[in-house]
Amino acid sequence: MYERILYPTDFSDEAVKAVDYIKELKGAGAQEVVILHVIDRRGLNDLSRFAKKDFAGILVDMEQKARGEIRPIEEELKGVGLKVKVRVEKGGPCDEILRVADEEKVSVIIAGSHGKSNIDSMLLGSVSYKLVKRVNIPILVVKK
Repeated sequence: MYERILYPTDFSDEAVKAVDYIKELKGAGAQEVVILHVIDRRGLNDLSRFAKKDFAGILVDMEQKARGEIRPIEEELKGVGLKVKVRVEKGGPCDEILRVADEEKVSVIIAGSHGKSNIDSMLLGSVSYKLVKRVNIPILVVKK
């Protein structure tokens, strides 16, 4: 049913909790997980207009840091027998998640309900809310 899973993560508590659900889906036929981290360039682009600094090096550092944080998640998912593909993209989180979901032809998105920057009292964070409104495949939004 859900053979290919897209797991977008910002490494928030909710996103980390989603890994448990992904592992459970292995028993229901899941075969592959695409782990996605999106570096939100919008804030950096705004900042670069005011600062006299080249942000190319910062983007490289951010990508390396993200890949380092993904590595233990990748190993955990491989440990239960799932194939894992890792992608680190740059852009707006919702747009990139939708683009990658389409490119990778995933059957479900499993995401945390709130990112690191969202207020806990909200029902859904801004990215998960936009995803629920715009996505055309099943999505599981995981709370902490």
